[in-house]
Amino acid sequence: MRRSCVAAAFSLAFLLAGCASVHNLPANSPLTAATPAELEAAIATGSEDPAYLDDMLVALAFSGGGTRAAAFSFGVLTELDRIQVPRARGPAPLTERIDFISGVSGGSVTAAYFGVKKRAALADFRERFLHRDAEESLVTTMSAGTLARGLSGGMNVSNFPKWLDENLFDGARFGQLRADRRPRIWVNASDIYNRTPFVFGRTAFSLLCSDLDSYKIAEAVAASAAVPIVFAPIVIENYSDKCRAPLPAWAERARRDPNASPMLRSFAQGLERYRDGTVKYVKLLDGGLVDNFGLSGFTIARESSDTPYGPLTPEQAVKLRRVLFLVVDAGQAPAGNWVQTVEGPTGAELIMAAADTAVDAGERASFTAFERTNFDWQQDLIRWRCRLSAAERKRLGAATGWNCRDVKFFVSRVGFDQLGEARAAALDQVPTRFKLPREQVEMVIGAGQDAVRGNQVFRAFVNSL
Repeated sequence: MRRSCVAAAFSLAFLLAGCASVHNLPANSPLTAATPAELEAAIATGSEDPAYLDDMLVALAFSGGGTRAAAFSFGVLTELDRIQVPRARGPAPLTERIDFISGVSGGSVTAAYFGVKKRAALADFRERFLHRDAEESLVTTMSAGTLARGLSGGMNVSNFPKWLDENLFDGARFGQLRADRRPRIWVNASDIYNRTPFVFGRTAFSLLCSDLDSYKIAEAVAASAAVPIVFAPIVIENYSDKCRAPLPAWAERARRDPNASPMLRSFAQGLERYRDGTVKYVKLLDGGLVDNFGLSGFTIARESSDTPYGPLTPEQAVKLRRVLFLVVDAGQAPAGNWVQTVEGPTGAELIMAAADTAVDAGERASFTAFERTNFDWQQDLIRWRCRLSAAERKRLGAATGWNCRDVKFFVSRVGFDQLGEARAAALDQVPTRFKLPREQVEMVIGAGQDAVRGNQVFRAFVNSL
């Protein structure tokens, strides 16, 4: 009887799905005025560089995972805030020296809020988001009607970005995330047509001839967290017919080079589709679909460079001594009892298992590529620095006693599995939702603090300062 009812519900849902299409309306605006020179400058790789970089570069990547991921990354930030690091004006919290934060899905909520409020975000993020029911505006119950909406494009339309905007971001727009101030924030979604990462930044928006500064941060975060079926894709309109921005030189090379890395080439081909108008409406879903660690932007920035030091400037590359890349992973271990029986997984379990398989495989591949890229970059930097003449070193600002080999990279991941078997098992039970009990939120925050505190690579970085 139950099986026939479910079948009838699915049949009805499919019939209803054919009646209407559920979609979000674009919320981005065209550029009001821009000269070709301004557009070319905006999309150049250098425009994404940190102009404020000194002898230390600190970058964090916050994974997806709903409020669980937001709480875990918040725990990491609160622990970093306790670490004092040296500077010319005296010691300062490590949170003031963070250069980049890349966020995906739940991790993008923490990243974006910290980007807007800086250290002040640590005082009220708990009450404004982590302890709130961010699902209160969402349709979360499954029925023939909601399933039909899901199959028509998504169960929820526009209500999540509106909730984020009204309850957390207070109307903040990307213009408030100034490029000359720490930290640079990358919010990552998935372009489901090009099957590539979509980073809310100058490069993509300039090729779309769209105004990034006026775009609401809440819209970008909602795109980063837009799980398929549950959410309709966030839509970005392409206005490339209004300005015809030039494709960056590195992208032109990569899209034509069959020997370029697959990640770089597919990304470049996606940018070309924006520029030539092939993609009139960019459809964005959860960033975890293509890169749940949000590392692709870093990897592409390095792979697109044609110099040993890129994407840094020569002056930055000479100053650099310490680099920390910390991947904050709130992912869960495999779960479900259907492996104990011949039957199963059921339809819903099958969908989740397939999605988790793709996400986990992508995570492993992106982290491996990221580690390899950084190892090669460190070696390239050292070789380039050691070949500089005395005159070049002086011109680029090398200090007295400068050591060309004194460039150390610290790349690591912090995750539940590093906290012991029993504790990891308890953390794995925390669901991927945007509504969690207060005690679970606090448990995950504490896990983030302990995970980074006990990380050997992070301790080695701090000791090296």
